[in-house]
Amino acid sequence: MKIKIKATQVGSRLDKAISDASNVSRTQANDLIKADAVFVNGEVKKAKYKVLENDLVSFVIPEPKVLSYEAENIPLDIVYEDDDVAVINKPQGMVVHPSAGHHSGTLVNALMYHMTKLSSINGVIRPGIVHRIDKDTSGLLMVAKNDQAHELLAAQLKDHSSKRRYLAIIHGNLLNDRGVIEAPIGRNPKDRKKQAVIAGGKHALTHFEVLERFGEFTLVNLTLETGRTHQIRVHMAYIGHPVAGDPLYGPKNVLKPNHGQFLHAEILGFKHPTSQEWLEFEIEPPKLFKSTLEKLRVTD
Repeated sequence: MKIKIKATQVGSRLDKAISDASNVSRTQANDLIKADAVFVNGEVKKAKYKVLENDLVSFVIPEPKVLSYEAENIPLDIVYEDDDVAVINKPQGMVVHPSAGHHSGTLVNALMYHMTKLSSINGVIRPGIVHRIDKDTSGLLMVAKNDQAHELLAAQLKDHSSKRRYLAIIHGNLLNDRGVIEAPIGRNPKDRKKQAVIAGGKHALTHFEVLERFGEFTLVNLTLETGRTHQIRVHMAYIGHPVAGDPLYGPKNVLKPNHGQFLHAEILGFKHPTSQEWLEFEIEPPKLFKSTLEKLRVTD
């Protein structure tokens, strides 16, 4: 990869300049620099080097190591399954696919055990995975069992013809009964673990509808028209009503007990990739979500 330093970057440290101008994190940039794999105008430089205008920075990102994973006999709530697709009710706390720090106990590990066929389009780490929901979000997720089904399901996500509706408890009293949040989302320039509403981000649109009000909290339906990373969580925080229990975007005074965010993928609908029949599924939120709602209703 080659980067030409712009005037706005002059004076930045080399590691920061690389991070700002690419998808490489600052930590990754530092690792490359320490390995003498970063060149500025053909010369190896240290991370503290202050870049100059028109400096030509070059480096090669090594191929990621393929994580090994195995099928695991983890119970799965399979809501629907046929030769092409499956719909899973993912529990809160389960990671969808293996990654650094999560080599086992994921939904993929469980799918490998329970299903003999899964699509291969997303590689060996994400077989069958068409879309994701966060670790601490519960609810419905579609799985493709062959590549043709995967392509057709992914196309529905892309053209917004599938249906994804969430249930959430959010902070504060959301005054409007319904509305649309349309704000671009991209990586937070100050914290690469987060997303944020930023100029130049990807188009993101979320519909909301108030179901119940509890004074300090509100129960809402949220329908995704796009599918950006952390979209609901970022959009609700952006309008001042973060999802209750959200460890990244919410306040510290969370609902008790604190077992993660109160966000549930309640409804999933899509056209079957073979029969073209419209399939729609609805699943109740987990026990903790429902018991918390009952407490809010009593104290309201």
